[in-house]
Amino acid sequence: MRYNNSLKQVVLPFLFALVLAGGFILGQLWAPSGEGKTSNRMFIYPQTNKIEALLNLIEDEYVDTVRKADLVEGIIPEILKNLDPHTVYIPQENLKEANQELEGNFGGIGVQFSMQDDTVLVISVVSGGPSEKLGIIPGDRIITVNDSLIAGQDMGSDKVVGMLRGELGTKVKVGIMRRDRPKLIDVEITRGTIPVYSVDVSYMVTDSIGYIKVSRFGRNTYQEFLTAMARLKAHNCQSVVVDLRGNSGGYLDIAISMTNEFLGKGDLIVYTEGKSSPRQDVFANGLGSCQDMGVTVLIDEFSASASEIFAGAIQDNDRGLIVGRRSFGKGLVQQQIPLPDGSAIRLTVARYFTPSGRGIQKPYVNGVEDYHRDILARFEHGEFFERDSIDLDESLQFNTRNGRLVFGGGGVMPDVFVSRDTTAFSDYYYRLRDQGIIYQYALKYSDDHRLQLQRYDKVEALLNHLNKASLLNGLLAFAREKGIAYNDKDFRRSQQYIEVELKAYIARNILDNAGFYPVFHQIDEVLKVAVSEIKVGNDVLVFGE
Repeated sequence: MRYNNSLKQVVLPFLFALVLAGGFILGQLWAPSGEGKTSNRMFIYPQTNKIEALLNLIEDEYVDTVRKADLVEGIIPEILKNLDPHTVYIPQENLKEANQELEGNFGGIGVQFSMQDDTVLVISVVSGGPSEKLGIIPGDRIITVNDSLIAGQDMGSDKVVGMLRGELGTKVKVGIMRRDRPKLIDVEITRGTIPVYSVDVSYMVTDSIGYIKVSRFGRNTYQEFLTAMARLKAHNCQSVVVDLRGNSGGYLDIAISMTNEFLGKGDLIVYTEGKSSPRQDVFANGLGSCQDMGVTVLIDEFSASASEIFAGAIQDNDRGLIVGRRSFGKGLVQQQIPLPDGSAIRLTVARYFTPSGRGIQKPYVNGVEDYHRDILARFEHGEFFERDSIDLDESLQFNTRNGRLVFGGGGVMPDVFVSRDTTAFSDYYYRLRDQGIIYQYALKYSDDHRLQLQRYDKVEALLNHLNKASLLNGLLAFAREKGIAYNDKDFRRSQQYIEVELKAYIARNILDNAGFYPVFHQIDEVLKVAVSEIKVGNDVLVFGE
């Protein structure tokens, strides 16, 4: 039996090889004579790698015409899917747009607009921009672009943006309708550099507490931040709230520069390390302008990457208080690498670690889809409402400078947890918000009363005017016209939220973000908790001697 088994082990593979060879030869013998070009070529392409061989084989021999370049465009994302969720391929046609937000400028005409009844309504005009120089004002309606009618065409905002944006120095013709003019005003605008601001607003919440909202870490964020801080200091700011909620990150060096403003010389800000990237420590240089100022950082589940570097450094150095909910959990560093055809890959080259040694990257072993569903899983698990529902990895414990316990493995955990407050939400409120009724009516009210509202250049004066107006009656009537039936019980439950949001949107239409945030913060529980903690001195206790 032992001999027979050995014989089978030798003979059977040989017979199998003969069958394969016979099948290949038979296929060649039956090939039509007019298609014999393959018979004079090696069956296996003599390429250095299988992917190149496969692409050439398909391009030459496939039954239908296929462009090799198209195959390559499809293959690259499939390859990168097997890496981490943040390594991505950016095609040439998308690269410029992908870089614009972080680089801080683009070519355009310098207006912010909204679609109202299929018409482009100018909300605000960028100061010093091309449109302001030609006399375009808030309330103007853009009817035509390059002699093409866009009003009433059910055209999406993205398409309008695409028509108005373009290369710097190029021209675009627009037809403007203005309330007091019977005919269109034709204007030819030379597209200019339009700044993309990342510090949305800064203002004094109290006599001594300042507030800064940073929406991203772009190329100009650090300079914008310094300018905002200078304004707050001029108003006797003793402690600042840095709001990073919803900030998905950006440039690592910009986050480091901003963090440096608050830390003392020699304090570790962050370190990075990767397979091909030796550990690099980044320390504060001691030249920061905010070292003696209290700092509180607001984060939520959408604060990621550079936001977590800032929050982690403040927390691990016991420099300030972190308030809100657990951050996203992105601890990977990408480097953008250009490709010959003008496309690029943002390749993960290292991990970053907070000063205590925490790696805050959340797991991605179950694939990209599961990774991006993590936020929904947190919500379903109750994490947004109860701190105790958060699963902390006990094997990833670290200590801050003063010995406080912190955890790695999935975002930055705030020092003070603030749950999402949904007690004032109702079905009627959700319908108003989800269908954009509050926003639409705020736009309509602002447009109908623009001449009167534009007299107010301070949010307090504007808010005083709005408090005397019958805004809610108009909103409820507008909602009924849009098919949303009034529900008295739901309305009373959500009245404060509805009223504050309506006034905030109107204030934004008149005073931009400087009007929106001070009004909206009346219902911002996270900010209220942060201010309360500062007032009782808890932010000082965190980093005090």
